[in-house]
This record gives sequence, structure tokens and C-alpha cells, in this order.
Amino acid sequence: MKATKVSKLVESTHGELVHGEATAMVQSVSTDTRSIPENCAFFALKGDRFDAHDFLDKALENGAKVLVVSRVPDTLTDDQLSGVVIVKVGDTLTALQQFAAWYRKDLDITVIGITGSNGKTSTKDFAKSVLAVKYNITATVGNLNNHIGLPLSVLATEPEHEVCIWEMGMNHPGEIAPLCVIAHPDIGIITNVGTAHIEHMGNVEAIAEEKGELSKSLPESGTFIVSAACDYIEYFSQRTQAKTLIVGNGRGTVRADNLIMSPSGSKFDLIVADQAPVTVNLPVVGRHMVANALLAAGAGYTLDMTAEEIAQGLNSSELTSGRLRCFESEGVTIFDDTYNANPESMAAAIDTLTEINEAGLEIGERYVVLGQMAEQGIHAEQAHRDVGKLAARRGLHVVSVGGEAKGIHEGAVEGGADSHHFETTEEAAEWLKNVCKSGDVVLFKGSRAAGMERVMNQVFSN
Repeated sequence: MKATKVSKLVESTHGELVHGEATAMVQSVSTDTRSIPENCAFFALKGDRFDAHDFLDKALENGAKVLVVSRVPDTLTDDQLSGVVIVKVGDTLTALQQFAAWYRKDLDITVIGITGSNGKTSTKDFAKSVLAVKYNITATVGNLNNHIGLPLSVLATEPEHEVCIWEMGMNHPGEIAPLCVIAHPDIGIITNVGTAHIEHMGNVEAIAEEKGELSKSLPESGTFIVSAACDYIEYFSQRTQAKTLIVGNGRGTVRADNLIMSPSGSKFDLIVADQAPVTVNLPVVGRHMVANALLAAGAGYTLDMTAEEIAQGLNSSELTSGRLRCFESEGVTIFDDTYNANPESMAAAIDTLTEINEAGLEIGERYVVLGQMAEQGIHAEQAHRDVGKLAARRGLHVVSVGGEAKGIHEGAVEGGADSHHFETTEEAAEWLKNVCKSGDVVLFKGSRAAGMERVMNQVFSN
């Protein structure tokens, strides 16, 4: 972050300077005592199972120069506090968010906010590749997309950055709007609306309403970007004063025509408004990934990039690990989609194997190795069965892993598929070692709790 006086931190958080000088400078922010950059302001957050106020000595030992606290421990010595600033606030998390919101408005940048049930990180990755062709960009790192992570992403922005690409995640009602206040986006992208987190949200309509807070937050001068396949385009468009840009496979102002799939990627003609078509060789397979890439292309178009520049960025895209990454191990093609899962993303991954088969390629057997889908609540049993039935209709061999995923196996058997269920990752890995051969294609997918990467790593090397 750019150097900021402590006085601005105090003012933006409605805090009180209880120790040190208001003229001291802050150049970084942290909530982790193990990661204290130079001239760092450490915000002592309090959670359900921890209180960072108990570890302020560690923060100071590792170089923190400013402590933002809701209480001042009397255990710190004068020696420890020499040259240190202490700012007392009502609530440290609220203060972190307030400081980030102030800092964002003090920056001369364009902010792109991304939310959706699936594809946020992939869309962010594509947008990074596209926009970096023309702009100095920064983007969400890892999973820093919630009420703590987003403020940290905002405060990591440097003065030289021109475009910021920030994910906005949620799993409960009322979480997107506060993130929009902090990020103050100029461009909003909603990837899709599905049943992720439906356990906490109740129904899909409530999920759409929550996601729609992003389009609602955009200024009149802004742009809202949405896929042509989204069922809620009109709903979102009615909630925003920004211009709506529709993109998609075969339709939209920015679109993909003549799509061809292969195990190594997706080839298509990129059409950007009235510009001449440009060929894109996207290094990842799947219609849903092409849809995410087109959302990123829409951001490039909004920021005055040419079709050639956008294609250049898409051709060099690299996705975060676990998002349909493809590699080969002893002749077997592996799709690593282990990062997370819900019914829509499961269906998209399954259809990816179908599309490869329909491309007329010579491939062997196709296996889907699937774990549980978390946060489905009362819908869980049916959701897992439906995934198994879909895999059966697509003619895939099914392997389900873990007790929560047994419904996938039951649905697959009901649908007539060759299906096997294993309670442990070790059992599943051993079975796959014995049956997979050169030419086969294997997809691994499940929610984070399922740990499907453990099965994959026991069988295949990359």
C-alpha cells in the first residue's frame, strides 16, 4: 500500500491514538503475527476460537510498528512499545474494513468486482491475463475474498496499479453489500447463480438477490457484465444503473463462435462487437471455462482493449491450482478440478468429459472420481443422486469417495452406470491404480472437505 499517516488511520476508523505519534507512517497491513511486512499496522482481530490481542508481543517481535486494538493489554513493556503506535478502536474487524474503504476511495484506480456461485477464481485468473496485456493490475490472492480477505486485498494495492480485480465471496445472507461498500467497484461481473451455499441461503432466489447486490452497487458510469446463459439477466439489469454487457457462447456483444474442444484446451473465434474475429486457443477445456473467459474478455472490451489484445491474454492464461487443470501421467489424461464442488460445477465438469468424447478424439475409458458437495443442507441427498444419474447418462465410469458421497454412487447405479464406492481415499486410489491405463481420462472433483486431491496424488504424478 502507499505510505499513509497514522492520523488517516485514526480518522477513518473513528479510533483513538493512545500511544505514539500521529505522523508515523503505515505502509502495510496484517492480521497474522507470522507475516509482518515493513512499517506494518497489525489489526488484532478476535474470532470464535482466538483473540489476536493475546499475541501482540509476537506481532511486535516480528516488526509491527502500529497496533490497532480494541483493548490495550497491560502486559506490554515500555521497551516493547518504544517507537510503536497504538490505535484503539471499538471493533478491530470493523476498523479494518473502514480503513480499506477509505483507502480504496483515495486511490485512482478502476475496480472490477467478481461474484457468482461458480467460476469466480477462474474468471479472475482469465481477467488477470487479459488486462495485464495493457494495464498494471492487481488481483485477489488465494481465497482472500471475504469480509477479512477483501480489505486486505484492497490495502495491498500500490499507487502504480491501474486496475484491481477482486473476488467477492459469500455463504450467508447480507455479505455481498458490505464488500461492495469496501471495494466500490466500477465494473461488476456475476459469473452465474447456482445452489452453492444453499444450506445457508434457503433457495436459489435468495442467492440471486444476494449476488445482485454487486450490480446494484455499480455507478451510472459503470458496467455490469453477465453471461447470456444466466437466468437472472433481466433481474440483475433492473437493479443496476450501470450499462449491462452480455457475453456468451454464440451470443452477446462479446462471444465465442466455432468452439472446438480437445483434452488440452478450447479453440474458438472471439467476436468483440464489430471487430474482426480473432482465434483464441484457450489452454483449458470446458464450455463453462469458455464462458468464464468471455466474462474476462468483456472486462477487456469495457476497458478499451482490442480483440487482438484480449485474445493475447486469453491464450496465455494460467488457472489457479485445482480449477480443471489438465495434465498427463503415464498416458492417462487427468483433470484436476478438486478445489470445490456444488451441483452446477459438478454438472459442468461431467459435461466437459462428454464434450471431449463428442469431439471425435480417440480416448479410452472416462472416469469421474467424485467426493461430497458441502453446504447443500436438506438438498444434499437428492443433489448427490442427481450428479450420479447425470454421470450415468453421459456414459461415464463413476467412483465416489467418502460416506457423504455415497448418494452419487447410488444415483449412478440407478442410472445404469458402472459405479464403485469407497469409504477412504486410500481404497479409491488403490482401485484406480489397478484399472486405469494409457489413453484413459480421469476427472477428480469434490468440495474442499472431500480432499479429492489426496486420491489423485496417490495415483498420478505431475
